[in-house]
Amino acid sequence: MKNSTDIIITDSKTSLEKVIQNYIDCSPKEHLTIRSYFKTKTLKRREILHDCNVVCDNYYFIESGAIRYYQMKDGEEITGGFFSEGSGYTDLDSFLSNSFSKQTAQAIEYSTLLFISKLDLEKLYHEVPKFERIARILTEEAFIDLRKKADNFILLDAKERYLDLLKNRPEIIRRIPQHYIASYLGIKPQSLSRIRKNL
Repeated sequence: MKNSTDIIITDSKTSLEKVIQNYIDCSPKEHLTIRSYFKTKTLKRREILHDCNVVCDNYYFIESGAIRYYQMKDGEEITGGFFSEGSGYTDLDSFLSNSFSKQTAQAIEYSTLLFISKLDLEKLYHEVPKFERIARILTEEAFIDLRKKADNFILLDAKERYLDLLKNRPEIIRRIPQHYIASYLGIKPQSLSRIRKNL
């Protein structure tokens, strides 16, 4: 049995502890306390993590795999974002306001996630107060990402948006099916194929 000071870091997954350490210094005891609040969930490829029209009251950390979220428009899935190892996901609007989600989250690959409920997160803030700083930083980063995406749609054409994605998130290009990427960029798969062919 491992003693209470051991923090297990696996090679095949991006550990929660390693990501936390990028933001705050935690003792081994604090790491174990934080981890004790998270539960594990596995998803098969294309399995739904949460659906629209329900309250998204969990925060998810992706240890391995990849997920996307999408919304429906005129019977078509419009991909809004991608998340892979080492990143977190929740429908922030639904999570914070306790309102029904307008989006659906789905696994793109076989994925392993850790998750914590909103109620348990509040308990964790009291038990490890410094963890609340991570929540604030992640919320700020999520806002910046959304603002950047909105700006890209206003200021960049489709080719420039693709090049920006290629530069800043090359793993997306390698791992995500082309029709999801095209949807995320706001174009048809045929248009994306032409862009890629001309580069």
